[in-house]
Amino acid sequence: MTVEIAFWILALVMVGAALAVVLLRDIFRAALLLVLCFFTIAGVYITLNADFLAAVQVLIYAGAIGILLIFAIMLTRNVKEGNPFNKLKIPALIVALLVLTTVIGVIVSTDWTTVTGVSQGVVVPIGQPTTGPIATALFDQSKGFVLPFEIASVLLLAALIGAIVLVRDRNNRG
Repeated sequence: MTVEIAFWILALVMVGAALAVVLLRDIFRAALLLVLCFFTIAGVYITLNADFLAAVQVLIYAGAIGILLIFAIMLTRNVKEGNPFNKLKIPALIVALLVLTTVIGVIVSTDWTTVTGVSQGVVVPIGQPTTGPIATALFDQSKGFVLPFEIASVLLLAALIGAIVLVRDRNNRG
């Protein structure tokens, strides 16, 4: 019962923070509320026994992306002026309503009784931590996911080094 109460409190805070991000004119406060929204999403993951997703949410979204957004805002000129008026507000509202009606239509028209044959790659008992079984599934030598994981990390490292070289050459010329 307390987990359900915590879920609904976190969900209400999350929706309120998300609405404030969209509606506030002060971009710095909107970024701080976005970080709050990321933390509440992690809390919702914890109430759903998805501890690995909660840790990833805190480390990547609330930590890295949130701090990156705040640094970008702090380095931007004229932050005090806030968001300028946008003439695309009405078309954006129309597109959002179309997407919402499409999603609601798909949810209502789907026959949910036939969606039972979902195969699970990792079987985790209910109430148990998920981090260990996910790590075993990813890095087990018999399943062969180690090589793609390492290739992706080397590719990301190469992209990072390339970006640094491009920026460094641009700064040395000017």
